[in-house]
Amino acid sequence: MITFSRATIQAVMKPPRKEKVVILCGGLGTRIREETEFRPKPMVEIGQKPILWHIMKIYSHYGFNDFVLCVGYKGEMIKEYFLNYEIMNSDFTVELGSSRKHIKIHDSHVKDQWRVTLADTGHHAMTGARLKKIEPYIETDNFLMTYGDGVANVDLDKLWEFHLSHNKIASITGVRPPSRFGELVTRGNEVAEFSEKPQIREGYINGGFFVLKRKVFDYLSDDEQCTFEREPLERLAADGELRVFFHTDYWHCMDTLRDLDILEKEWQKENPSWKVWE
Repeated sequence: MITFSRATIQAVMKPPRKEKVVILCGGLGTRIREETEFRPKPMVEIGQKPILWHIMKIYSHYGFNDFVLCVGYKGEMIKEYFLNYEIMNSDFTVELGSSRKHIKIHDSHVKDQWRVTLADTGHHAMTGARLKKIEPYIETDNFLMTYGDGVANVDLDKLWEFHLSHNKIASITGVRPPSRFGELVTRGNEVAEFSEKPQIREGYINGGFFVLKRKVFDYLSDDEQCTFEREPLERLAADGELRVFFHTDYWHCMDTLRDLDILEKEWQKENPSWKVWE
């Protein structure tokens, strides 16, 4: 467990909350093998920062600063990133040649007041098994969970309020994914509008960004083949314990190199769509 602190936080950030955010970070990322051959998928960079950092910044903006990272494949790289987080983002002096190395951090550039628990959930475990293995770290009645490869401008305040309002075990965020193809809006044979990467206009998919009660662990197994999106979610739906929070604005998942290129181009804009923090 690692704790990062800073005396002051940006005024725009929400007051800290006690509920933890679980992020699944252990998958192999086979569909983006060109990148994940060398590093875990959550460490693939957008704008010189891992996508994991972007996801954590979204949650932190809403006051959720306590994270549990379920690491697996190449998890040591994620551990090293957070062990060295403050040093790598600050000026520092190191004194060598003594029996005990001394490091003095000068003006720290770290604004994030995060508490990060890194839990090794195995190299081959599926999503449900990874979630089950971190059960001992969840002390509150409700907690949040997402994947380590998707960003969105989901209003987490509204998602949280929605979850508390229905008193069911699980809330899932339904999103409309970007189309793989350009969309034509036509009048006869005239193209009235063209959009290269529109959101699809009908149908929703699982966009991550869950809020869950601790009772969800009763639906899970630590068997490595337990996949959260299969039997557990299917049983929750059958039992009437699953509700959907609809999000119709920006969402994008980094599945392929094309997705990575799209996200990088979005980040270079003056106001990237998922950058809700200042």
